[in-house]
Amino acid sequence: MASTIVGLDIGNGVIRAAEIADATKSRPTLLRYHSIAVPSSAIQRGEVLEQGTVASVLKQLWSSAGFKSKKVVLGMGNQRVMVRDVTVPAMPLAQIKESLPFQVQELLPVPVADALLDFYPISGGRSESGDVINGLLVAAVKDAVLRNVEAVQEAGLDPVEVDLIPFALSRAILAGQEGKGTVALVHIGAVTTSVIVARDGVPQFVRIIQNGGDDVTTALVQRLGIETAQADQVKRGFGLAAEGVSPDWRPAVDTIASVTGDLLDSVRNTLSFYMNTRTDSRLERVLVSGGGSQLSGLPQALAEATRLPVGVPDPLSRFNVAKSADVARVRTESFGVPVAAGLAMGSKA
Repeated sequence: MASTIVGLDIGNGVIRAAEIADATKSRPTLLRYHSIAVPSSAIQRGEVLEQGTVASVLKQLWSSAGFKSKKVVLGMGNQRVMVRDVTVPAMPLAQIKESLPFQVQELLPVPVADALLDFYPISGGRSESGDVINGLLVAAVKDAVLRNVEAVQEAGLDPVEVDLIPFALSRAILAGQEGKGTVALVHIGAVTTSVIVARDGVPQFVRIIQNGGDDVTTALVQRLGIETAQADQVKRGFGLAAEGVSPDWRPAVDTIASVTGDLLDSVRNTLSFYMNTRTDSRLERVLVSGGGSQLSGLPQALAEATRLPVGVPDPLSRFNVAKSADVARVRTESFGVPVAAGLAMGSKA
């Protein structure tokens, strides 16, 4: 049996994978990391649409990266996954999971039979009827998960677990000093933004917002009539610049500010909901990560929106990077490492 495992992040137009050793240590070792582009028609918002295409790309990824293990943990965290706060009667975890289909239907937008359910316990408590356990319900549309799993299997890989991407992020980033106290991590991906509130590194609250960095690019394409690659360059070049912009480029700057503003409003509202429903918990600061966080001026704008201190963590600080890793790629794509690496860290295999 392989002593390592690979975390697999199926993203928008790209698949990222990381092989980790010593996952339970305070500083796991990143043995290998690689990413590969995927045709836009094959994956939409993290969901496999063309199974054969994705399987072929995964085979190429394994060959290029030289991963030593075929055991993988697959991440899910798109619009087909929902996380909600639930309180259930105190009982062993296995029994709680067995009872979920009979307790949570009113929380789900789909029939229980069409969903995969899990429960993440957070704390104990008491109610009028006795002892309870407070936790997070994780529900994923079964068909969406199975399509991704089947693509991985077609590539000759062994998906030993499916995990929630926000949990992976909390392992990879909210550890050690970064995770002290009550901290919100806002991870801005291409098509979704994960908001995780953790206390001393333990997730207390998770929401997945259906907006990401690609929304800005798409809006620029539509408003300016330019190609996607050029729109991406414009986005990165201007960021949230507000001063000294020529009239010719004012529509681009206004578009970036408007779309980003909508995302920041959603983040602010999400954090406000957390604070309004957790009156005994004070949110101390916010960390922002992910490819979308690289937009110039975004951390400052997030600080203004939330009225909280905002920091940008080093996405590699949690790991020792082995000589076997493609160090240049790891450094260049550091924002993409935490999800894949965090998935590998959480495996029970």
